[in-house]
Amino acid sequence: MSSLCPFANVARAGEHCPRKIEEKQDKHEAEYGDKKGVISPKCPFGYDSHTFKLGPLSCVICQALLFESSKCIPCSHKFCKACISRFNDCPLCGADIERIEPDSELQSIVDCFIEVGDEQKKVIYEDISLERGSFLVQHAMRAFRARNFESAKARLTLCADDINGQLDRLGSTAELCSQLGAVLGMLGDCCRAMGDSSSAVSYFEESVKFLSKLPSKDLEVVHTLSVSLNKIGDLKYYDADLQAARASYSQSLDLGVVLDVAISLAKVADTDRNLGNEDAAIDGFKEAIECLEPLKLNPSEAHLEQRDSILEFLRSQLTDKQSPLPTLSV
Repeated sequence: MSSLCPFANVARAGEHCPRKIEEKQDKHEAEYGDKKGVISPKCPFGYDSHTFKLGPLSCVICQALLFESSKCIPCSHKFCKACISRFNDCPLCGADIERIEPDSELQSIVDCFIEVGDEQKKVIYEDISLERGSFLVQHAMRAFRARNFESAKARLTLCADDINGQLDRLGSTAELCSQLGAVLGMLGDCCRAMGDSSSAVSYFEESVKFLSKLPSKDLEVVHTLSVSLNKIGDLKYYDADLQAARASYSQSLDLGVVLDVAISLAKVADTDRNLGNEDAAIDGFKEAIECLEPLKLNPSEAHLEQRDSILEFLRSQLTDKQSPLPTLSV
């Protein structure tokens, strides 16, 4: 039997056997593929092997499940309506977008995929397996991050409905109340981002109702409850309902950790000042300072910068009585 390469009879002079070339490439990849100095290419839309996989029913812009699926004309690439409406050229191929048409057939497939998954079963998508609730929240957060608020609200609403169904069957367990309180809070954030203040307040109040059923020993629950109350107060404050704002801020005082308490005290004091209660406002700012000053943090701790900035603001309120209250993050 001849030892010649079986591809040699079709090779031209000076060319190498393609099989040997492949073997050399494989050997090269084995030797140098794991070296730290080698930077592998990454797809910005998540299709490379080093990032999570985008499923066939996902929008490559927001990376969440398609919502109000729309097709670009003439290239026919498909995205969420809210996502693609911000573009004049197709993000995938660069073609000019002449118009956008709804793709009801694809959207019905997405809706069926969501509805088929029972809340008690896991959803397998993008090479991972998640509980239905976690799956919906994950895609809602992706959509929210990409400012596709309608999509985020729709997924969170489905998740809230699932949890309400479990509450009807299993009763008000601590785990379910905690989950529903968190989801309702996220729905409130969606409504606030969409400019719907009244719906946002309703969701935050529902969140507070369920979180209040839980034991106050759970610091995570306490913090979430304090955040929801402060957000209600903020929305009431912006609507000029100062008495309601003060009530929400006051209610959150007994719930937060030290920084949250100081921020809430500052907000109550500022509201008192706007109501004309200057003495109460000064007392509130002083109480917030007394709350923060004993808090000693290491320079490496992340809360140190926030503590110092809040202290600086509080002290300025005692010297400049007319300074407005800036936005303080909880």
